[in-house]
Amino acid sequence: MGTTPRGRQRLAQQLIDHLRSQIETGMLKKGDQLPTEPQLESSFGVSRTVVREAIADLRAAGYVKPVQGKGVFVSEPNHHQTFNLTPVEINSIPETLEMLEFRMATEGEAAAIAAYRRTAEQESAMRSANRRMALLIDEGKPTAEADYEFHMAIAAATNNRFYIEALRHFGPRAIPRSQFPNLPDASDTHYLTKVHLEHVEILSAIVEQDPDRARQAMRSHLMASQKRYRILAESQ
Repeated sequence: MGTTPRGRQRLAQQLIDHLRSQIETGMLKKGDQLPTEPQLESSFGVSRTVVREAIADLRAAGYVKPVQGKGVFVSEPNHHQTFNLTPVEINSIPETLEMLEFRMATEGEAAAIAAYRRTAEQESAMRSANRRMALLIDEGKPTAEADYEFHMAIAAATNNRFYIEALRHFGPRAIPRSQFPNLPDASDTHYLTKVHLEHVEILSAIVEQDPDRARQAMRSHLMASQKRYRILAESQ
Protein backbone atom coordinates (compact mmCIF):
# COMPACT_ATOMS: atom_id res chain seq x y z
CA MET A 1 0.00 0.00 0.00
CA GLY A 2 1.35 3.46 -0.92
CA THR A 3 1.97 6.26 1.52
CA THR A 4 -1.03 8.53 2.14
CA PRO A 5 -0.76 12.27 1.34
CA ARG A 6 -0.70 13.02 5.07
CA GLY A 7 2.01 10.40 5.59
CA ARG A 8 4.12 11.91 2.81
CA GLN A 9 3.74 15.35 4.34
CA ARG A 10 4.98 14.01 7.69
CA LEU A 11 8.00 12.32 6.09
CA ALA A 12 8.72 15.41 4.01
CA GLN A 13 8.62 17.59 7.14
CA GLN A 14 11.15 15.31 8.85
CA LEU A 15 13.49 15.68 5.88
CA ILE A 16 12.90 19.45 5.79
CA ASP A 17 13.73 19.76 9.49
CA HIS A 18 16.92 17.73 9.06
CA LEU A 19 18.24 19.69 6.08
CA ARG A 20 17.21 23.04 7.55
CA SER A 21 19.06 22.19 10.76
CA GLN A 22 22.20 21.36 8.79
CA ILE A 23 21.97 24.66 6.94
CA GLU A 24 21.26 26.77 10.03
CA THR A 25 24.09 25.16 12.04
CA GLY A 26 26.58 25.59 9.21
CA MET A 27 27.05 21.92 8.43
CA LEU A 28 25.81 22.85 4.98
CA LYS A 29 27.13 26.24 3.90
CA LYS A 30 26.25 28.71 1.17
CA GLY A 31 27.05 27.17 -2.21
CA ASP A 32 27.18 23.59 -0.92
CA GLN A 33 25.34 21.11 -3.07
CA LEU A 34 22.65 19.00 -1.44
CA PRO A 35 22.78 15.23 -1.93
CA THR A 36 21.03 14.06 -5.09
CA GLU A 37 17.43 12.84 -5.02
CA PRO A 38 18.50 9.15 -5.15
CA GLN A 39 20.98 9.75 -2.32
CA LEU A 40 18.33 11.40 -0.13
CA GLU A 41 15.87 8.62 -0.93
CA SER A 42 18.41 6.01 0.14
CA SER A 43 19.66 7.86 3.23
CA PHE A 44 16.21 8.62 4.64
CA GLY A 45 14.27 5.65 3.28
CA VAL A 46 11.68 7.83 1.56
CA SER A 47 10.20 8.06 -1.92
CA ARG A 48 11.19 10.49 -4.65
CA THR A 49 7.86 12.27 -4.15
CA VAL A 50 8.72 12.94 -0.49
CA VAL A 51 12.18 14.23 -1.46
CA ARG A 52 10.72 16.57 -4.07
CA GLU A 53 8.12 17.89 -1.63
CA ALA A 54 10.83 18.63 0.93
CA ILE A 55 13.08 20.36 -1.61
CA ALA A 56 10.16 22.42 -2.90
CA ASP A 57 9.34 23.66 0.61
CA LEU A 58 13.00 24.48 1.36
CA ARG A 59 13.12 26.31 -1.96
CA ALA A 60 9.97 28.26 -1.09
CA ALA A 61 11.49 29.24 2.27
CA GLY A 62 14.69 30.45 0.55
CA TYR A 63 17.05 27.85 2.02
CA VAL A 64 18.09 26.26 -1.26
CA LYS A 65 18.25 27.12 -4.95
CA PRO A 66 17.99 24.59 -7.80
CA VAL A 67 20.43 25.11 -10.68
CA GLN A 68 19.24 23.62 -13.95
CA GLY A 69 21.29 20.59 -14.92
CA LYS A 70 23.56 20.79 -11.87
CA GLY A 71 21.54 20.14 -8.70
CA VAL A 72 20.26 21.93 -5.62
CA PHE A 73 22.52 24.30 -3.70
CA VAL A 74 22.36 26.12 -0.36
CA SER A 75 21.31 29.76 -0.71
CA GLU A 76 22.65 32.89 0.97
CA PRO A 77 22.38 32.82 4.80
CA ASN A 78 19.39 34.75 6.13
CA HIS A 79 18.08 35.13 2.62
CA HIS A 80 14.73 33.56 3.30
CA GLN A 81 11.86 35.03 1.33
CA THR A 82 13.61 38.22 0.23
CA PHE A 83 11.93 38.21 -3.16
CA ASN A 84 11.45 41.45 -5.05
CA LEU A 85 7.67 41.47 -5.09
CA THR A 86 5.82 44.43 -6.53
CA PRO A 87 3.36 46.37 -4.31
CA VAL A 88 0.51 44.82 -6.31
CA GLU A 89 1.84 41.32 -5.61
CA ILE A 90 2.26 42.05 -1.90
CA ASN A 91 -1.29 43.42 -1.67
CA SER A 92 -2.58 40.28 -3.40
CA ILE A 93 -1.31 37.88 -0.72
CA PRO A 94 -4.29 38.18 1.71
CA GLU A 95 -6.81 37.71 -1.11
CA THR A 96 -4.84 34.69 -2.36
CA LEU A 97 -4.99 33.07 1.07
CA GLU A 98 -8.74 33.67 1.28
CA MET A 99 -9.22 32.21 -2.19
CA LEU A 100 -7.25 29.08 -1.30
CA GLU A 101 -9.29 28.65 1.87
CA PHE A 102 -12.50 28.80 -0.20
CA ARG A 103 -11.11 26.46 -2.84
CA MET A 104 -10.20 23.86 -0.21
CA ALA A 105 -13.82 23.73 0.91
CA THR A 106 -15.30 23.55 -2.57
CA GLU A 107 -12.73 21.70 -4.67
CA GLY A 108 -12.13 18.99 -2.11
CA GLU A 109 -15.77 18.02 -2.37
CA ALA A 110 -15.75 18.54 -6.14
CA ALA A 111 -12.95 15.99 -6.48
CA ALA A 112 -14.91 13.51 -4.36
CA ILE A 113 -18.05 13.96 -6.47
CA ALA A 114 -16.05 13.70 -9.70
CA ALA A 115 -14.69 10.37 -8.50
CA TYR A 116 -18.09 8.71 -8.79
CA ARG A 117 -19.86 10.94 -11.30
CA ARG A 118 -17.34 11.67 -14.08
CA THR A 119 -17.91 10.37 -17.60
CA ALA A 120 -15.27 8.79 -19.82
CA GLU A 121 -15.08 12.02 -21.83
CA GLN A 122 -14.59 14.10 -18.68
CA GLU A 123 -11.89 11.74 -17.45
CA SER A 124 -10.16 12.19 -20.80
CA ALA A 125 -10.28 15.99 -20.38
CA MET A 126 -8.59 15.70 -16.98
CA ARG A 127 -5.88 13.45 -18.40
CA SER A 128 -5.33 15.80 -21.33
CA ALA A 129 -4.85 18.86 -19.09
CA ASN A 130 -2.49 16.90 -16.88
CA ARG A 131 -0.39 15.73 -19.84
CA ARG A 132 -0.28 19.26 -21.21
CA MET A 133 1.07 20.60 -17.93
CA ALA A 134 3.80 17.92 -17.86
CA LEU A 135 4.87 18.83 -21.40
CA LEU A 136 4.98 22.54 -20.55
CA ILE A 137 7.16 21.84 -17.50
CA ASP A 138 9.58 19.86 -19.68
CA GLU A 139 9.66 22.68 -22.24
CA GLY A 140 10.18 25.37 -19.58
CA LYS A 141 6.99 27.19 -20.60
CA PRO A 142 4.29 28.79 -18.38
CA THR A 143 1.99 26.19 -16.81
CA ALA A 144 -0.69 28.21 -15.00
CA GLU A 145 -3.23 27.91 -17.82
CA ALA A 146 -2.89 24.12 -18.03
CA ASP A 147 -3.06 23.95 -14.23
CA TYR A 148 -6.35 25.88 -14.31
CA GLU A 149 -7.68 23.63 -17.10
CA PHE A 150 -7.04 20.59 -14.90
CA HIS A 151 -9.01 22.05 -12.01
CA MET A 152 -11.80 23.19 -14.34
CA ALA A 153 -11.99 19.66 -15.81
CA ILE A 154 -12.55 18.28 -12.31
CA ALA A 155 -15.24 20.88 -11.63
CA ALA A 156 -16.94 19.93 -14.91
CA ALA A 157 -16.78 16.25 -13.93
CA THR A 158 -19.05 16.95 -10.94
CA ASN A 159 -21.83 17.67 -13.46
CA ASN A 160 -22.94 20.36 -11.04
CA ARG A 161 -23.01 23.87 -12.49
CA PHE A 162 -22.35 25.55 -9.16
CA TYR A 163 -18.90 23.98 -8.79
CA ILE A 164 -18.11 25.03 -12.36
CA GLU A 165 -19.35 28.59 -11.79
CA ALA A 166 -17.44 28.92 -8.51
CA LEU A 167 -14.10 28.11 -10.14
CA ARG A 168 -14.93 30.04 -13.30
CA HIS A 169 -15.54 33.09 -11.10
CA PHE A 170 -11.82 33.18 -10.26
CA GLY A 171 -10.65 32.38 -13.78
CA PRO A 172 -6.93 31.67 -14.32
CA ARG A 173 -6.08 33.75 -11.25
CA ALA A 174 -7.29 30.73 -9.27
CA ILE A 175 -3.73 29.49 -9.82
CA PRO A 176 -1.83 31.70 -7.34
CA ARG A 177 1.52 31.72 -9.13
CA SER A 178 -0.13 33.42 -12.12
CA GLN A 179 -0.51 36.46 -9.82
CA PHE A 180 3.10 36.38 -8.56
CA PRO A 181 5.41 36.38 -11.61
CA ASN A 182 8.34 37.55 -9.49
CA LEU A 183 8.21 34.48 -7.27
CA PRO A 184 10.84 31.88 -8.21
CA ASP A 185 8.16 29.18 -7.87
CA ALA A 186 6.46 30.49 -11.01
CA SER A 187 9.13 28.92 -13.22
CA ASP A 188 10.96 26.53 -10.89
CA THR A 189 11.05 23.02 -12.37
CA HIS A 190 11.33 21.27 -8.99
CA TYR A 191 8.31 23.10 -7.61
CA LEU A 192 6.23 22.64 -10.74
CA THR A 193 7.07 18.94 -10.84
CA LYS A 194 5.83 18.66 -7.26
CA VAL A 195 2.56 20.36 -8.24
CA HIS A 196 2.18 18.00 -11.18
CA LEU A 197 2.73 14.97 -8.94
CA GLU A 198 -0.02 16.26 -6.66
CA HIS A 199 -2.29 16.46 -9.70
CA VAL A 200 -1.36 12.89 -10.61
CA GLU A 201 -2.47 11.76 -7.15
CA ILE A 202 -5.80 13.58 -7.48
CA LEU A 203 -6.40 12.17 -10.96
CA SER A 204 -5.50 8.65 -9.87
CA ALA A 205 -8.04 8.77 -7.04
CA ILE A 206 -10.77 10.06 -9.36
CA VAL A 207 -10.01 7.44 -12.02
CA GLU A 208 -10.11 4.70 -9.38
CA GLN A 209 -13.46 6.06 -8.15
CA ASP A 210 -12.21 6.64 -4.61
CA PRO A 211 -14.06 9.74 -3.31
CA ASP A 212 -12.37 9.88 0.09
CA ARG A 213 -8.90 9.64 -1.40
CA ALA A 214 -9.77 12.20 -4.09
CA ARG A 215 -11.06 14.64 -1.47
CA GLN A 216 -7.96 14.26 0.69
CA ALA A 217 -5.59 14.52 -2.28
CA MET A 218 -7.20 17.77 -3.41
CA ARG A 219 -7.20 19.23 0.09
CA SER A 220 -3.54 18.28 0.58
CA HIS A 221 -2.69 19.87 -2.76
CA LEU A 222 -4.38 23.17 -1.88
CA MET A 223 -3.10 23.14 1.71
CA ALA A 224 0.46 22.87 0.41
CA SER A 225 -0.14 25.98 -1.71
CA GLN A 226 -1.74 27.78 1.22
CA LYS A 227 1.29 26.96 3.36
CA ARG A 228 3.66 28.51 0.83
CA TYR A 229 1.69 31.76 0.69
CA ARG A 230 1.39 31.95 4.47
CA ILE A 231 5.20 31.79 4.64
CA LEU A 232 5.33 34.53 2.03
CA ALA A 233 2.84 36.67 3.99
CA GLU A 234 4.90 36.33 7.16
CA SER A 235 8.04 37.49 5.34
CA GLN A 236 6.56 40.80 4.19
